[in-house]
Amino acid sequence: MKKQVWIWLLILTAMVCFLISLTGQIQQFAKLSSLLAEEDIRELLRQQKIPTELFETFCGYEKDSEYSRYDYMLGYLFTEQEGQRELEEYLELLYQYQKSKIQELSEMEQAVWKDLEYFPVPLSPKDSSLVTSFENSWMFDRNYGGNRGHEGTDIMASFNERGHYPVISMTDGTVEKVGWLKLGGYRIGIRAPNGGYFYYAHLYDYAREFQEGEEIKAGELLGFMGDSGYGEEEGTVGKFAVHLHLGIYVNDKNGSEVSVNPYWVLKWLEEKRLNYQFSQEEKRLNDQFSQEEKRLNDQFSQEEKRLSYQFSREEAENADQIG
Repeated sequence: MKKQVWIWLLILTAMVCFLISLTGQIQQFAKLSSLLAEEDIRELLRQQKIPTELFETFCGYEKDSEYSRYDYMLGYLFTEQEGQRELEEYLELLYQYQKSKIQELSEMEQAVWKDLEYFPVPLSPKDSSLVTSFENSWMFDRNYGGNRGHEGTDIMASFNERGHYPVISMTDGTVEKVGWLKLGGYRIGIRAPNGGYFYYAHLYDYAREFQEGEEIKAGELLGFMGDSGYGEEEGTVGKFAVHLHLGIYVNDKNGSEVSVNPYWVLKWLEEKRLNYQFSQEEKRLNDQFSQEEKRLNDQFSQEEKRLSYQFSREEAENADQIG
């Protein structure tokens, strides 16, 4: 009799353990299904709240793991867990139950981070007072052109004069858009190799005449920080302080554009700043030299053409005389 009781107790204990485990899995699956609802993941991706030290930690996690740093970043965005074991348990469930969705999200995360090389405003070795600052102004109220949220980060100039701060490309890529916009002023948009679109706005001037489709290298000079924009008329300036507006955009699987908060990206890139000596004055002198060189070349070509024409005419006259 006692033996049967013990057997039933063991069976009952096993059933309880199984039900607890099954209940936990059902709750976790429900949590995953709920969390990966479209409106949730979009907002979490847009915020991109990944502190610099955690990004470096996730880079370390991927060395001996089947998961990439971008997977760990997604796991952190969804759960705020930082430990490798906890994140990997979560990622295992994501890949088990929502594989296509997590793969899509990982690609979007790569589009934000994978091509980054440099902070967009380099340091000046000539003048240490030319510094910049920025804050997390994501979705702050803006009212020009109607009430809207601020989809970007403003990098402010300590010296409020247009044309003094060079702006460089944060990534390799291709020029996708360039020219005037009533909100962004003189802007340039670079599409990076992994799909991220990096938008630099309110420029004072471009480094040169960029063409859409042109290849760009990370660190290449794009132009100079200014205060252009907020006007229908091209060239409008003076509506706000000199700064660079940086926007980052990625596309989802349907091709819809999703704006992403650049603040945490810029915090990570603060330690990856180039020294740049190219100033607006140097650009002006280079442009002046190029124009003078072009003028001399045109003058030489015209003179060469004139002498060639004169020689050909004299040659024809001599031939007539001989004839």
